[in-house]
Amino acid sequence: MSHQVTIQPSGHQFTVQSGETLLSAALNAGFALPYGCRNGACGACKGKVLEGRVDYGVFQQGALTEEDKRQGLALFCCAKAESDLSIEVKEVGAAKDIPIKTLPCRVEKLEKLAGDVMAVWLKLPSNERLQFLPGQYIDFLLKDGRRRSFSLANAPEADSLLELHIRHVPGGHFTEHVFNTMKAKDIMRISGPHGSFFLRESDKPALFLAGGTGFAPIKSILAHAFHQQTDRQMVLYWGARDLASLYQPQVPGDWQREQGNFSFIPVLDAGQPGWPGRTGRVHEAVLADFADLSGWQVYACGAPVMVAAARQAFTARGLPEGEFYSDSFDFQSPAAGA
Repeated sequence: MSHQVTIQPSGHQFTVQSGETLLSAALNAGFALPYGCRNGACGACKGKVLEGRVDYGVFQQGALTEEDKRQGLALFCCAKAESDLSIEVKEVGAAKDIPIKTLPCRVEKLEKLAGDVMAVWLKLPSNERLQFLPGQYIDFLLKDGRRRSFSLANAPEADSLLELHIRHVPGGHFTEHVFNTMKAKDIMRISGPHGSFFLRESDKPALFLAGGTGFAPIKSILAHAFHQQTDRQMVLYWGARDLASLYQPQVPGDWQREQGNFSFIPVLDAGQPGWPGRTGRVHEAVLADFADLSGWQVYACGAPVMVAAARQAFTARGLPEGEFYSDSFDFQSPAAGA
């Protein structure tokens, strides 16, 4: 049985089928709702149910509390309609106009950036280009029907090759292939672009928080912003396990020298001999530097535990909930079959 869903305040309508989540149905209808993990972990897809009934689905309790439910909130990546609905959510207007394509591609080259990070560059057919917003991701379509998602690290204007940063997950189905058997000229199939993690237009300064290969989409966002000669104040905190895991420090380092409106703060999990910089958890480095985040936008990308901790801590420092944008790399866990 299908139900009609009306999005407020836009008035857009779409149909959701039995067993289909509200997020999936909206995306299939061409309406880009905000989301991050798509599995009830990050809370980025939270919206209000104004009228009607939903099955809340399976989610992590920290992403949707009982108080949230009493206020009419639901996670649209998990919720399923039990009647016609009216929902309130801020649509991602820019992304809905970009067509999602399924394309063949060729592995152009591979380069190990760190012991557990591989850069992969993909070449599309000569008559194809992938239009995307910096910060979005693509899916590899595997022969067994599974998908693997990775953020694009190149800016849209530098699209002759698509650049990905892939972290090795021991025992992971796809990443084992990338690190051990993938080679140049291999043919793959991809789908994209996907995701609502991109820079919003605003006069507010932007704070970027990256954990590990969470740097990839932020690299795309910042490279594009500097290409457009933005004058917004921007700061990047990039957390890594050790110095080797901070695999492209020269990129933000060069930006800091060249861009008067940009600062780069690398943060290592633990101190190392000769390391003069910051140590500890990356979001705590932000808290040490900012007593009040009420005037900022935050863009966080990395492991779910980092994103969740940052969201809670930063909103406690005054950051409006609607100004926290995230992309949780849930697929990087062994349980996700990476």
